[in-house]
Amino acid sequence: MNIRLTADGRAVDATLNDSAAARDFAALLPLTLNLSDFHETERISDLPRPLSTAGAPRSAEPKAGDLAFYAPWGNLAIYYRNAPRADGVVILGRLAEGGAEVLATAGRVTIER
Repeated sequence: MNIRLTADGRAVDATLNDSAAARDFAALLPLTLNLSDFHETERISDLPRPLSTAGAPRSAEPKAGDLAFYAPWGNLAIYYRNAPRADGVVILGRLAEGGAEVLATAGRVTIER
C-alpha cells in the first residue's frame, strides 16, 4: 500500500509492507502526529493505539528510510539513520529515496493514503 507523509510542505511517498502491523497502521490513516527526536537516529510519535504484531519477527535492524512500530512503547518510528537490531521493532514499510533526509528534522507530519 502506498502512503504519503507531508511535513513542512514537503511530501514523501512511502510503501507499507503486507504485515498485520502495517495493515493495522493503514487503518488509522489519516493521522497528524507531532514528532520528536530519539537518539539522533529516528523521529518518533505516540500512536492513538497499539498496532497488531501478529506474525511479526521478535526484533528488527532498522535502516535509514524505514517506518516502524516500536511495540513496547506503542510508537511510530521514522528512521533517518541506521540503527542496531532491537527487540520489539516491527518494520511497517519504507520511505521513497530521499525521504529520510526530508523527515529527519520534521516536527509535525501528516500521513495519509
